[in-house]
Amino acid sequence: MSGWEVKVGVDRRRCVGQGMCVLYAPQAFVLSDEDGCAEPRFEDVPTDQEDAVRRAFDACPEQAIVVIG
Repeated sequence: MSGWEVKVGVDRRRCVGQGMCVLYAPQAFVLSDEDGCAEPRFEDVPTDQEDAVRRAFDACPEQAIVVIG
């Protein structure tokens, strides 16, 4: 846990919908029904989800997840 406010986003130009983020952080990400790209369920990451979001960031093969904080 960082003690800082953590924000998350997805670069939709990079995301190809492989779903690693959903595998590592299912409470933080969902795949869009519209185009299959990942979408964060929230912008401000709850403290209890920070570790999962960082694991998803590390696991993303397209480096499409953006974590700030």
